Amino acid sequence: MSILLGPEGSKELLLGNEAVARGAIEAGVNVVTAYPGTPSTEIVESLAEVAENLGIYVEWSANEKVAFEVAFAASISGLRSLTAMKHVGLNVAADIFMSTGYSGVVGGFVIVSADDPNCHSSQNEQDNRFYGLHGYVPVYEPSSPGEAKNLTRYLFEVSEKFHSPVLLRLTTRISHTRGVVEYGPVNRLKRKASFHKDKRRWVLLPVNARRLKREALQRMKKLQNFHENFPFNREWGEGELGIIASGVAYAHAVEAVGNLKVPVRFLKLSSVYPLPVKTIESFLNKVRQVLVVEEGDSFIENFVKALAPKDIPVHGKDLLPPYGELDTITVENAIRKLLRMKPKEPKKPVTVEEVPPRSPLLCPGCPHRATFYAVKMALRGKNVIYTGDIGCYTLGYNPPFEVIDTTLCMGASLGLASGLGKTVDDLIVAFIGDSTFFHTGLPALANIVYQQSPILTIVLDNSITAMTGFQPHPGTGFNAYWKPAKKISIEEVAKGLGVEYVKTLDPYDVKTFLREIRVAAEWVQKNKKPALIVAKRECALYALARLRRRKVKITTFQVDKDKCIKCMICVDYFACPAIFVKDGIPWIDPLLCTGCGVCERICPVNAISKAGKGVALYEI
Repeated sequence: MSILLGPEGSKELLLGNEAVARGAIEAGVNVVTAYPGTPSTEIVESLAEVAENLGIYVEWSANEKVAFEVAFAASISGLRSLTAMKHVGLNVAADIFMSTGYSGVVGGFVIVSADDPNCHSSQNEQDNRFYGLHGYVPVYEPSSPGEAKNLTRYLFEVSEKFHSPVLLRLTTRISHTRGVVEYGPVNRLKRKASFHKDKRRWVLLPVNARRLKREALQRMKKLQNFHENFPFNREWGEGELGIIASGVAYAHAVEAVGNLKVPVRFLKLSSVYPLPVKTIESFLNKVRQVLVVEEGDSFIENFVKALAPKDIPVHGKDLLPPYGELDTITVENAIRKLLRMKPKEPKKPVTVEEVPPRSPLLCPGCPHRATFYAVKMALRGKNVIYTGDIGCYTLGYNPPFEVIDTTLCMGASLGLASGLGKTVDDLIVAFIGDSTFFHTGLPALANIVYQQSPILTIVLDNSITAMTGFQPHPGTGFNAYWKPAKKISIEEVAKGLGVEYVKTLDPYDVKTFLREIRVAAEWVQKNKKPALIVAKRECALYALARLRRRKVKITTFQVDKDKCIKCMICVDYFACPAIFVKDGIPWIDPLLCTGCGVCERICPVNAISKAGKGVALYEI
């Protein structure tokens, strides 16, 4: 039984994301949607495991905009719904998000945005609380997994009470920290979806939008008053120094004050927009100076500064870093500075000599490594611009491949390629993953065909959304419950959009792949038309897990030191993590080798061979 199905009153150690999922279950959520993205993925993964038992509809959508729209459709049909995404995913859904702030909702609708301070797995560290300010949507932040569960459950009621979508902002340390969560009762709402036509509300023509904006402003005023007594906000402590904090930053501040053992008055805020003005003004009248502790930008700080009397100094990002994550020592030193105490020396950092350098690497057996190797070798000597995208394959940026010149956002490899193909004379090669192809690649590919931009697109199809932990997408043939679903062919989609040159190649077959890349590149340059190659080979880790379940024995590979000429192609050009140099000769670590056999195929003197009687991965 799933850990999320524990009985009322039981306590479990949950990830913050799992706690949000349990909160949604206790609220009686009916529909849940998402596109996977760290640090938000586990919310929907854990709900998908229990969805059929609880009668919840769960889907991994093609992208965040579609996920948002599916969940919103459920809400305006009277059901409770939740959509989850990482912070940059809300950029993809921003169009519909901004409209729902005007229209409002019917059934409770919770939008989870998992922000990523310090860019652990993202291209930026944007603070999505500003989306609430921009879109007339209230924003809330939990400070622990336990609060995340209770707040999520409560926000469905808030959403329905004010007919408003609500934005639940998580950050990495809330999403991926475990904490004790006490379970409440599971609420199974047996609502029947029913869409009531109301063109004045659901059709955002200017004549309706102007009125709906006024209604949104009135709704935000009511929410501001409601937040004056919001049950998850808390004021406590005594002292002339006041600390206003939210999210995981509140936990850091409490720990810092505990270390210092100094009197401090706290105002913990979970309703971060619209802020409770009267509550803050009352708090300011009880202290001599204020420190605002928050992860991200100066969101709360700017509001507090506007409310504070002139004789109450308000500090925040002048003492705390405006980038990255906070920690207890950083917050403690900010408090020490305000109280004119000696700063605490941080722990001695580990030196470079103590920790061997290790960049993120493509896994042993990753088909993308074979693709990058073949592309680089095939196009040597040509002036090539490589546009990249978001996924495991972004690691093609690193040596020895260095075939990623741009990576900006999902789908931008094709959009940028379309433009570069019209502005420069170089060969343009665009890399995009299978999941990203369906996410935001299709409109850009349509534009490439429409404009006849001479682009060679390589779709890195590893049959799964690998980077976030193996979630299905429209090209996998499975749905969120891992049951068979309609499988959409990337090749047929490309042909349907008008791409004339479409081929499917196996990157493990390096010699054929290398030859066909040259042919395709020459065709593009000669005909001034787009071509598309699907580099199709299952993710090695995903394939091995499946084969182990079938008890298929996979062999590893070994180097014959007598045949090896020490050319180092397998080390310097292919760079598999399973291959290392010992006594001047390449060796293959059998514990790391996945048996893909690509090294065997690229060795010019046949010095690499199978080490056992099993089958090589390329033979499957």
